[in-house]
Amino acid sequence: MEFDVVIVGAGPAGLAAAIRLRQLSAQHGREVSVCVVEKGSEVGAHILSGAVIEPRALDELIPDWKEKGAPLNTPATEDRLLFLTATSAIRLPTPPQMRNHGNYVVSLGNLCRWLAAQAEEAGAEVYPGFAAAEVLHGADGTVQGIATGDMGLGADGQATDNFQAGMELRAKQTLFAEGCRGSLAKTVIERFGLDAESDPQTYGIGIKELWEVDPARHAPGRIVHTIGWPLDNETYGGSFLYHLEGNQVAVGFIVGLDYRNPYLSPFDELQRFKTHPAIRPTLEGGSRIAYGARALNEGGFQSIPRLTFPGGALIGASAGFMNVPKIKGSHTAMKSAMVAAEAVFEALANGEDEARAYPQALRESWVWDELRKVRNIRPSFHRGLFTGLVYSALDTYLLGGRAPWTFHHRSDHAALRPAGQSQLIDYPKPDGQLTFDKPSSVYVSNTNHEENQPCHLTLADPATPLDVNLALYDGPEQRFCPAGVYEFVEEGGTPRLQINAQNCVHCKTCDIKDPTQNINWVVPEGGGGPNYPNM
Repeated sequence: MEFDVVIVGAGPAGLAAAIRLRQLSAQHGREVSVCVVEKGSEVGAHILSGAVIEPRALDELIPDWKEKGAPLNTPATEDRLLFLTATSAIRLPTPPQMRNHGNYVVSLGNLCRWLAAQAEEAGAEVYPGFAAAEVLHGADGTVQGIATGDMGLGADGQATDNFQAGMELRAKQTLFAEGCRGSLAKTVIERFGLDAESDPQTYGIGIKELWEVDPARHAPGRIVHTIGWPLDNETYGGSFLYHLEGNQVAVGFIVGLDYRNPYLSPFDELQRFKTHPAIRPTLEGGSRIAYGARALNEGGFQSIPRLTFPGGALIGASAGFMNVPKIKGSHTAMKSAMVAAEAVFEALANGEDEARAYPQALRESWVWDELRKVRNIRPSFHRGLFTGLVYSALDTYLLGGRAPWTFHHRSDHAALRPAGQSQLIDYPKPDGQLTFDKPSSVYVSNTNHEENQPCHLTLADPATPLDVNLALYDGPEQRFCPAGVYEFVEEGGTPRLQINAQNCVHCKTCDIKDPTQNINWVVPEGGGGPNYPNM
């Protein structure tokens, strides 16, 4: 199938690009065909965010979104920032970036479902359940679209009776909007050297539960963030509690993937966090109704790669437009996509194979200024929590983000200390009411994969997990995975790595944090993975 533009990923960025392209097509009376492919079983199935959304980009894209029924139903009413010790909570002043007046507590998945309807109404084609598995290149190396994955391959890679070959979706321009650590974006960045002049991208893992709580403990629009306990001073991270409509509260925990202790388990840090005396009362008597996890970009301004290449561009979290101090990225992702769409529309009109106007137009947009001002805040925490807090206060209140210097990042996978130099962490057993184990959590993520298919978690060297990861780091993959995908099991008195790929919630943490970069996450069959409701 041939299109003018193929967009990989039906998240906020991909759908914003599709809508903007079709708006321009209608305004200029020039047909531009647009196709969006999404690996989830439906739009929104794989979307996970806090989420508090700043509607700035949405205001620009669809000014009458309220009249059109966009699911932004809960205005932010209150901000709280707490510093936790093991037994107490100290209220801190809310810094300007974290003030949410005018923002909304939302389900980002539901917002994407609504955006998909707007894109289709504008004339874009949106195809969920199709995983983009391969980038198509011309003889000169130009990107010419993508191929979706084959369906019905057995675990041995051979065709079964249900085999269906993937499809080639050819395009003059291909926009990669796969979200954080996209599997195809990763190959494009490497092939074209897009990160040659930028810092390494850095990441966090966000683990989220959705709770239905006692109405007496529910305050729609309340936004609570915490720092401190249960993490130690050298580990970056924090939590959120967002009160949505319908007596629902989103509770989540984020851990920077530059953490050093291989015994740390982000999943279990969330479980510990919920037991804090300042947090437990909100959740007690309620019920957990959903669970999920997703990596998020934390590199910010200095980690943004070159954005364009012959035949396509990176948009949204595929390029890393997260504003970490603001704990938001949807508005910047959408704006980047809108700017890219305008540049692509111009390139198509001029018969050009690269949307060269996109990077400069982005530099002239509010996205660039917003990210540049906060560029030093996340890397200031490399020297510990308190150093980061002191510097962030100086940068925000005294320098106003105009420091003449720029701090730099290191790669997350290189941060782990050997197990012999690290302290064991004693995580309490789950009680099944407030705290839970990984198997029961994966169950409420509605994760499902066809079991008879090739494993989508591939190892460059099958010996490395035992020879390096287990020997030197005590097998950190069994802890950094929030879904119990990786297990070291005994077989005839010898350990081996067992990969339970059917549990994978597509968070990409293994692809990022594996200390030898031996794990490569590739797409499974389309439609597999989690099916998040209201996340």
